[in-house]
Amino acid sequence: MGMRVRKHPSCANGRPLRVLLVISNLEYGGSQRQVVELANNADPSALSVSICSLSNYVPLADFLMAPDSQLHIIPKRNKFDITVVPRLARLIRRLGIEIVHSFLFDADIASRLAGRLAGAIVIGSERNTDYELKPRQHFAYRLTHDLVDRIVANSFAGARFNGGLLGYDDSMYRVVHNGVDTGRFSPGDGGSVKAELGIERGEKVVGMFASFKSQKNHPLFFRAARIILEKIPETRYLLVGDMLHAGMHGSDRYHAQMEKLADELGIRRRCIYLGNRTDVNRLYHACDVTVLPSLFEGTPNVLLESMACGVPVVATDISDNGYVVMNGETGYLVPVGDEAAMAESVLRILRDDDLREEMARRSHARIETEFSLKRLVDKMHIVYREVYDEAARSITTQR
Repeated sequence: MGMRVRKHPSCANGRPLRVLLVISNLEYGGSQRQVVELANNADPSALSVSICSLSNYVPLADFLMAPDSQLHIIPKRNKFDITVVPRLARLIRRLGIEIVHSFLFDADIASRLAGRLAGAIVIGSERNTDYELKPRQHFAYRLTHDLVDRIVANSFAGARFNGGLLGYDDSMYRVVHNGVDTGRFSPGDGGSVKAELGIERGEKVVGMFASFKSQKNHPLFFRAARIILEKIPETRYLLVGDMLHAGMHGSDRYHAQMEKLADELGIRRRCIYLGNRTDVNRLYHACDVTVLPSLFEGTPNVLLESMACGVPVVATDISDNGYVVMNGETGYLVPVGDEAAMAESVLRILRDDDLREEMARRSHARIETEFSLKRLVDKMHIVYREVYDEAARSITTQR
């Protein structure tokens, strides 16, 4: 596959690479948070990073260090708005972008087409595993198959899955796991947070930090919660997250179904629903343990955030969760669909203060060592530089 790169002689003389991160929106999601963190933490002497959202819905823009200069919005006027492509291509040219890095389906397709028009290198992303594409999505990826130069997956499982799904060779992929801000997400006293939430002294708290969408598998959490309540009746369940913007992908229906299920299981009175919050780092401090019962993931930010805050996790054994969570040391992994195993793992942590404290210490240390933002940014810079240099060599060879 021939790479494309404009002639920028000054880049070889030390000018930072100009990178545009293109994403469908900046709602409260894992991919969106990683885009913001990458833009905020890139070394300006090496990378000049801008963001383009294909939607006006950008609540996470509040977390950008310089939103007026970092963020550009090219809103889609409807689901099939093809004018996004030439508008994005114009932005790429105006900013002198050398590398376009896309996140999520709409951004992937628009970036492939606009990148080719503007003569930029295009890098795609894989953020999940084990999902199904709609026929129109399959068609769009097939149509643009040869318009991407590299794909960055945030898990080894995601790279394998994407290669099988879209027919790319292993050499197309680089794996860069998510990173977390260990300054913002760090251990702390949860006493004041519990008081704010009306959680009584001595009550145990199990948290689930996740959007209300079927991928997150709230039914497994709720069924495990009912088992836990039978053993420790004074347990509270903290749910942080909401349906997707405008109820996308059926998340509004899913949210209503989950409220009904909580009623049917008799656990609603013990649940605290907080919706989307900007102070999630504080909310982790209120938890004794967090759970992530997802059906599929890439590298979940909530695992990294919880562990960085010194809160053990219980998660389903999917994707690269086993790479992040050291089973029995920083938390536990359980089979998808096994509420008894999830309940038993949570109970083990809640009942043993010494075990919980040791897991908390090990969790924080693992994130500091392997999943810091510095590690994320350094690894991404290596990928960008590798692809750019490869493209530059290709141009030199063709002369």
